[in-house]
Amino acid sequence: MKKIILLFALSIFVFSCSETTKKPTSKKEVKSTKEMAANYKSLEVDIEGMTCEIGCARTIQSKLSKMDGVVYSKVNFEAKKGQFTYDANKLSENDIVQKINGIAGGDLYKVVKATELKDVIYDKVN
Repeated sequence: MKKIILLFALSIFVFSCSETTKKPTSKKEVKSTKEMAANYKSLEVDIEGMTCEIGCARTIQSKLSKMDGVVYSKVNFEAKKGQFTYDANKLSENDIVQKINGIAGGDLYKVVKATELKDVIYDKVN
């Protein structure tokens, strides 16, 4: 009987001390700890549909300045143009155009021309 108890105690000890590797319960992507360096580009767009300085131009400027990746946003009502600097690692030219075209349900503003600027505008003026 002592042998059975000793064997039982020994088996519990061996199994409880063995290492077990737990597998993850979900397949989450591991995010890289390295961040990519910003790749700034500036874009000038011609915007149709603006009828006023405060309600239209400032609304577009404000909405674009809140986009993740936009570091400069300026809309000139009189010239009917907007200038935006953005991180091309986070956004594309098309993302900016779509955002402007989609403001107010897509019924008010339309980008008719988009031109990448040679010089990047870094000054953060909103």
